[in-house]
Amino acid sequence: MKILVTVKQVAAVDDDFEIRTDGRDVDPDFLIHDLNEWDNFSLEEAMKIKEAAGGEVEVVVVSVGPESVDEELRKCLAKGADRAIRVWDDSVEGSDPIAIARIIAAVAKNEAPDMLFAGVQASDHSYAATGIATASFLGWPHAAVVSLLNYTPGSKMATLQRELEGGTYAEVELECPAVLTIQLGINVPRYASLRGIKQAAAKPIDVLTPSALGLAATDVGEAGSLSRVRRMYVPAKGQAELIEGTPAEQVARLVKIIQEFKGV
Repeated sequence: MKILVTVKQVAAVDDDFEIRTDGRDVDPDFLIHDLNEWDNFSLEEAMKIKEAAGGEVEVVVVSVGPESVDEELRKCLAKGADRAIRVWDDSVEGSDPIAIARIIAAVAKNEAPDMLFAGVQASDHSYAATGIATASFLGWPHAAVVSLLNYTPGSKMATLQRELEGGTYAEVELECPAVLTIQLGINVPRYASLRGIKQAAAKPIDVLTPSALGLAATDVGEAGSLSRVRRMYVPAKGQAELIEGTPAEQVARLVKIIQEFKGV
């Protein structure tokens, strides 16, 4: 049995940063990179299934990104993942979550996993779209925001709990193979051991290109995306005003503020 786990190298900005000269992103010199928090929980859930099955489950991590992503993939290998795959070439630059999902689906078709785990969202852009879009490209059942999973390797069905709005939960039975997006708190992610870190440093990372997965240039990058960033900017800081006085005076002040805003 095989579980494919998608992971992402996310970016956080320093307190002081600058926007790129093209105005579409933060200058990379001001970015700090790390493994997406949600993906730690996705990987741990796959590792729990593997260990419960006595090691008969292969856990494969996959990411879409440049060579710097290898650092995050090796973190996953150090925690027990069996193999790592990275997809990249210059044509992938500018891909939105839908184009990324198309790439991951192509990897899944090539790997033929029994389950695919993804984080609910990424901490940098928070689209929460890649996992569900991947399920659509694969034509697989899917469940989002999974907070509890009962699954026996090789089973055709999985029982899970989904976190809904307002502190409510739904229990769902899903046919496999399926795509699950994993929520924070479903488990306690492990730390990599020193031995695991050393072993991970020696493991190969398979690097694939979109063309090797049967994708055309129009399937990825901006050409294969349904959205694109037009401009990124720091919003102007506003100023709060405490409106005092009687209710009538407060209303009069509010009316005046609205008129000023409308240019009346």
